[in-house]
Amino acid sequence: MPINNSVREQFRRNAVAIISLAVAITGLSYNTWRNEASEDNRTQRLVSIEVLMRLADLQRLVWHHHWDKDTEDRGNLRTGWTLVLVIKDISQILGDPLPESTQALWRIWGEHADTLENSRAAETAIIDAINVVRADALALLQELD
Repeated sequence: MPINNSVREQFRRNAVAIISLAVAITGLSYNTWRNEASEDNRTQRLVSIEVLMRLADLQRLVWHHHWDKDTEDRGNLRTGWTLVLVIKDISQILGDPLPESTQALWRIWGEHADTLENSRAAETAIIDAINVVRADALALLQELD
């Protein structure tokens, strides 16, 4: 019996097993890809929500410091630095443009925090930067499937 007929005959006899193997490998590959995509989406959601919560805390701190002149308790700038740094750090795992907008928030905070108590321009600059990060986080959440 020629080799060609032998291979063809083996393929014909084992066609169901070969097709089953191909389907199993394809299904496993898709399932692995889908699990990775779902996990990435969960991570993006979780971190985006955490960024939004920290932004709300920072905005509250800015208003207490600027409007209420509470520089020791609820408007403490050291707490503000902590919030800004955490926002900047955790946003690094998020998609663009969040790492850039949180870097801008950190820079603007550094430029204006010291004059926040008496400067409306400082308060406006920081709140505007917070709003940019908030809009980017909300846009990222809308894009997730």
